[in-house]
Amino acid sequence: MPIETVQIPTADGRADAFAAFPDDGARHPGVLLYMDAFGLRPVLEEMARELAGHGYYVLVPNVFYRHGPAPVVALPEHIGEEARPALFAQLMPLIEEHTTERALRDADAYVEFLTAQPEVGPGPIATIGYCMGAVLAMRTAAAHPGRVAAVAGFHPGRLVTDAPDSAHRHLSGLTAEVYLGPAENDMTPETIGELDRALDATGVGHTTEIYPGTVHGYTMADTDAYDPAALQRHWDRLLPLLDRTLTNG
Repeated sequence: MPIETVQIPTADGRADAFAAFPDDGARHPGVLLYMDAFGLRPVLEEMARELAGHGYYVLVPNVFYRHGPAPVVALPEHIGEEARPALFAQLMPLIEEHTTERALRDADAYVEFLTAQPEVGPGPIATIGYCMGAVLAMRTAAAHPGRVAAVAGFHPGRLVTDAPDSAHRHLSGLTAEVYLGPAENDMTPETIGELDRALDATGVGHTTEIYPGTVHGYTMADTDAYDPAALQRHWDRLLPLLDRTLTNG
């Protein structure tokens, strides 16, 4: 699957991104894939290629584009535990500056760009995300009812907080089927219960499945958190979700 570098016009500038899609001249369902906190890098390209190989156009934007093109923060080839403190010292200000307002403005731009691509079919799209990207995927799905048919989040960030703009408080517009795969210690039973109640109120189908024996970041092959069996389970859950909710082919 080819990887194409693209520029997405936004209200605040231009977001660099990459897209992966079957090079067959056909139109395919669109998937907006939100990065984890470490940003755009080869492991996400490989995941986008894998997904594209199943018949999808996959758009992966640099969420931190306001701070420069990817890689915004220099990353080691393998992100070990010893590297995390210094990396998060650089990343946390970027994460904190990516406010809900910015996220929603960007989501509008990303959805418009994705659905306008000539390789993308006219049907609904999906949003998926990893770590902080799971929160962005959920916000995007809730903000674009009728356009987003599926949302999936793996080792999700903080979907439930005490803040007035917590993602779980703003799901009233959600029409997408939801799948969440937290790592073993990502969410407490109380947090899962609160999120489930918020999702129940929308009437959408939703599943939260804890991945036993995993730690936060389990899908990412360039980190110490990587769990190959859990990554495969992630594909085993994600691909059927997309197949049944998007108009594939």
